[in-house]
Amino acid sequence: MKNFIIYLAIFAATTIAKTYGQETFEQKAKAIASEIEKITKEEKVYLKDQVELVNQELEKGKINREQADEKKLKLAEEVAARIEERVAIQESKLSDLVQQKVEGRITSLDTVDRYDRFFGKGFKVRYGRKKDSLQYVEKRTTTQLVFAAGVNNLVTDKAVANSDFRYWGSHFYELGWTYNTRIFKNDNLLHFKYGLSLQYNNLRATDNRYFVENGNQTQLVASGINLKDSRLRNVNLVMPLYLEFDTSPKQMKNDKTVYKIQQGFRFGIGGFVGANLKTKQILRYDNPSGHSVIEKAKGDFNVNDFVYGLGAYAGFEGTTLYVKYDLNPLFKNNPIDQNNISLGIRFDMN
Repeated sequence: MKNFIIYLAIFAATTIAKTYGQETFEQKAKAIASEIEKITKEEKVYLKDQVELVNQELEKGKINREQADEKKLKLAEEVAARIEERVAIQESKLSDLVQQKVEGRITSLDTVDRYDRFFGKGFKVRYGRKKDSLQYVEKRTTTQLVFAAGVNNLVTDKAVANSDFRYWGSHFYELGWTYNTRIFKNDNLLHFKYGLSLQYNNLRATDNRYFVENGNQTQLVASGINLKDSRLRNVNLVMPLYLEFDTSPKQMKNDKTVYKIQQGFRFGIGGFVGANLKTKQILRYDNPSGHSVIEKAKGDFNVNDFVYGLGAYAGFEGTTLYVKYDLNPLFKNNPIDQNNISLGIRFDMN
């Protein structure tokens, strides 16, 4: 899963041209993705070396097969925990970067000279900065890196009011790679968007509570200690399918009609279908000695394995307001259905 994020981000970022000494949102995201890749490679090399040492001990008869397997399992668990801890730091940096983007404190490729960047698959050769010297090639299908972030919650009894989860403390992230295909050859209005996305849906409980599995049901219960953080994270891999309406005007270049995308108002409507990859509960509190403790519990928490829902977005150029709603209940057998809903900002980067 982490490798999917890493290579997706790096591949997308390397297709974007550098600006005049400015570090853009895309370039900073690429740097974070590269650091995550470096962390993963370092830890894998370390694990490989340590496993080789265990194999040598086994060959020399210093330990038996069962002891070797136990050592290897322990090494794998230690490395996995270390990767998760180091990657979490980079995820925090990514969250801060998105916040800067939303608040307008960091530039994007859309805000610099558009002739100082690659124009994506719709353009073949760049000879200079003059419009007349650009050579165009028709492409009905283009690709975009998609990143979205915002608030997340559960709809209970068809309402979000009086929620058991913090409105601003619960958030979601989505990172994906999409294809955008113009449906009609000589009309730019309708497009079909499809691809793959990772969704991170986080829920932070109110009133010092946390989730407990009670048989085949999952319930919120009060904690006997003061929780500084109580968060349930669901990671889903989904296939988004959207019909997009793009009002970008057609243009004439070298006596040929060119259809650009994301040059004006656009909106999309559709949905997604996929699977839950992982569910984790994270609790943070101080122990009696005053030391901060982070407790992570992985399990299914009776969460639905199959996810599907509806989504829509609307806005100008590459930035849109985005909402998605899970049609499947979050928990399989709870007496009251609760469906995940998210609202945020979406960036489609060519």
